[in-house]
Amino acid sequence: MRGAAAAGRLLLLGLRLLLGLRLLLGGGAAAQYSSDLCNWKGSGLTHESHKKDVEQVYLRCSEGSIEWMYPTGALIVNLRPNTSPASYKHLTVCIKPFKDSAGANIYLEKTGELKLLVRDGDRSPNKVYCYGYDQGGLFVEATPQQDISRKITGFQYELMNKGIASDLHTVSAPCRPCSDTEVLLAVCTSDFVIRGSIRDVTNEEEEQESIIHVGVNKLYRQKSKVFQLTGESGNWRGQIKTLLECGVRPGDGDFLFTGRMHFGEARLGCAPRFKDFQRMYKEAKDKGLNPCEIGPD
Repeated sequence: MRGAAAAGRLLLLGLRLLLGLRLLLGGGAAAQYSSDLCNWKGSGLTHESHKKDVEQVYLRCSEGSIEWMYPTGALIVNLRPNTSPASYKHLTVCIKPFKDSAGANIYLEKTGELKLLVRDGDRSPNKVYCYGYDQGGLFVEATPQQDISRKITGFQYELMNKGIASDLHTVSAPCRPCSDTEVLLAVCTSDFVIRGSIRDVTNEEEEQESIIHVGVNKLYRQKSKVFQLTGESGNWRGQIKTLLECGVRPGDGDFLFTGRMHFGEARLGCAPRFKDFQRMYKEAKDKGLNPCEIGPD
């Protein structure tokens, strides 16, 4: 392992030296800029077969994707969110490899030190890898291949507040009941807020997740179109994911579902029974303590 890490550091330093020489001599544009600043798609076929080029990728969004076809050489992925640099230390970066991603290792790199984040060939379904923004940047290195014609390395990325990332990936957070204060804050800050019932629950043992099939009675807010009208009946329906360990089961009655979007999926946050939410909201409103207005009926 130490030998591999040392070799990786030497490769990184060599690639950076090559990049500097190419720029100094005006040879080829090594910096690759995304057309929409959120997503990048490139090809290793632009490299000469005998060269190990390194390309710089610059992205300025809080979420997007990288898709590297026929990977050769390496990529240095620079994520630069449109926020004050002073806030960077409060950010967490999460990446989610594409299902069939192959052809490269993904490292976390800081001052020449490499830490393996995703190994080429790792087939952990839907696994998400998170790290603090100040821990380093992404270094994507192509692995030796006899045939690169069918290799595509790709992943989605998201930048978020450290507290939000912790809630999404800590078992105790989405499983334990929320306090009254947490529910009222969730109503104001969540990506989606709905009143609905649990129509069914699908447990996915391999991914250690549960999919909650929700019938929506009232849609207060949604960031993305996860909940949509279905059929001629005009009923709103959608799916919310949570950890299998939470043990969600179908049941009677309405709930107030809140949560956040994570890689295009709705993740469960606070979900009290709706009658309990009505009580919380009325008590807070009577005392002038509710953090935001929402029609609880």
